[in-house]
Amino acid sequence: MTASERSSTLAPTPPDAAHPDDSRRMRKHSLSIAGHRTSISLEAAFWDGLRELAREQGVSVAALAADIDRRRGAANLSSALRVHLLESFREKAGR
Repeated sequence: MTASERSSTLAPTPPDAAHPDDSRRMRKHSLSIAGHRTSISLEAAFWDGLRELAREQGVSVAALAADIDRRRGAANLSSALRVHLLESFREKAGR
């Protein structure tokens, strides 16, 4: 079977169907932090976690990101957000 024959036998994925790797795809969002706009690239799963954590804390995603930004030291912001989320969810799981 040739490549073109194989591709023609595969059913197309509907555009609204969730792909198993969607949570791993990078998503870029712009936020206003400390009075300036910045773009942050995170995997979709981390954006979901960030929104969940912000909702639990009763703050906006931008406010949560700004708080993490103030405490991040030399780490880049995307990494600091991932680490913060990991630590937060580990803490919850330990309860």
